[in-house]
Amino acid sequence: MRRADARGCAVTGASAEGLADFEQALAASLAWRRGADLPLARALQAAPRFVMAHVLQAWMLLAGRDLRRARAARPVMLHARTLQANERERLHLAAIAAVVGDDYEASKALLGELLKRYPRDALALQVAHGFDYVTGDTARMRERVASVMHAWSRDLPGFHAVLAMRAFSLEECGDYARAEEAASAAIELHPLDARAHHVMAHVFEMTGQADAGAQWIGERMQRWGTDTVVAMHVWWHLALFHLARGHEDRALTIYDRQVRADRSMEIADLIDAALLLWRLRLAGVDVASRATELAGAWAPHVQDAFCSFSDLHAMLAFVAAGDWAHARQLAAELARAQLRPTRHGESTRLVGLPACRAMLAFGQGVLHRAAALFSRLPAFAHRIGGSHAQRDVLTLTQAQAAAGQRRNRMAAQVV
Repeated sequence: MRRADARGCAVTGASAEGLADFEQALAASLAWRRGADLPLARALQAAPRFVMAHVLQAWMLLAGRDLRRARAARPVMLHARTLQANERERLHLAAIAAVVGDDYEASKALLGELLKRYPRDALALQVAHGFDYVTGDTARMRERVASVMHAWSRDLPGFHAVLAMRAFSLEECGDYARAEEAASAAIELHPLDARAHHVMAHVFEMTGQADAGAQWIGERMQRWGTDTVVAMHVWWHLALFHLARGHEDRALTIYDRQVRADRSMEIADLIDAALLLWRLRLAGVDVASRATELAGAWAPHVQDAFCSFSDLHAMLAFVAAGDWAHARQLAAELARAQLRPTRHGESTRLVGLPACRAMLAFGQGVLHRAAALFSRLPAFAHRIGGSHAQRDVLTLTQAQAAAGQRRNRMAAQVV
């Protein structure tokens, strides 16, 4: 029996029960809600040869910066490739294989081709959008979402997620008014779309509206703070609003009670923790004791050789803790990694290693070296990935290094 998903895309190997469970899992994923694993497991049990269920499972493992989860996607992909599949599903599997083989650009190209033929494939759009973000490809992120808008309408399940993706791509490209408009439309369609709430946090951050941002996010805490995959990160945004308002104590409370309350070992949570501690450190707050705990959590990832964005945040934790042994070990690992003909090798050579060396020099008080290293970062340093709000740590630290260097020169002249 021929079946199709809720957006009219044909699927192979599905049963009615399995397809219903798949839609539930996909809906949770598109809204950035927790709980996709259980209905997805039911879908695979009900229909073991349901290709798109295996595809969703693989993409859920690959959608992030965790080396161990990414490795777990390989057997899922290999099994799915033994199943009968249609053209769209084969393109998904080819894109998955490219990521497993560490070729993100090839995967993005394959997903782009898939979306040209099947613009209503919400999962393909979400994954491609995520990889555009991870690789710092903001222009393509905006163009990719814009290219499928003609195929969508309010009555299609998942349209709220398309609007939220459009909103984020517009925000990252500096079009804040239209980003807010798209995010608001997404929330109107789906009040619990955590991705859209996250976009609004970015809009407030990038437009310098700390008071309004803190109020808006605080009033909607029940929508983004419970059972979402982005709760910790939105707490991070709220802490930044407090920092911008000069309330370092409130930001530190958020770190203790939310960001590191359960000592999460998830890479995304470790990144948020490192960024917040570093921002607090730049604001003059003593974070050494907290950073020691965080550095211990980052230590197992020194040899990951997987993501330059993660490497940078591990270095932030090590430097903030004064953990020079791990900081130097990471720098040495990256010096070796830059010689490898891999995606990580290239990003390490171009951005990751010089940025980490700059942070290390800054932390050790060698400000002239830090300032020189920061000044030599390439114009395309944004390709390290992450958002403008996250990468701002480079600009802020560079500014402090330059200011400290000027103070040292003035002091030397006085002497």
